[in-house]
Amino acid sequence: MIAKAEAKYVRISPFKARMVIALVKGLHAKRAMAILESLNQKGAYLLKKVLKSAISNAKNKGYEEDKIFISKIVANQGPVLKRFRAATFGRAGEIRKRTSHLLVELDSPEKIITQAKIK
Repeated sequence: MIAKAEAKYVRISPFKARMVIALVKGLHAKRAMAILESLNQKGAYLLKKVLKSAISNAKNKGYEEDKIFISKIVANQGPVLKRFRAATFGRAGEIRKRTSHLLVELDSPEKIITQAKIK
């Protein structure tokens, strides 16, 4: 891992975020960014922000955007906001507003090759 970025308490369910993650997992950063920009989903917008931050962190360490790829991208479950709505016969129906923690880690192919030579 050369750079990472994390967004916590994002108001999207982890299931919906994982559907978008499946499209970009393991791709080069530029290609993944292009895919996320073309999608019309809330998860794509949120992941694009986190990926952009991770790319910026890698650039600050001296890596080029063309030579980095997504090594790890996950959507973990965050806390659930519980709300109640009136239901029939005087009962209350629970509404669960789920949140996620989005994590993106980037890596460089050169780093992996040099580590393999050392071993």
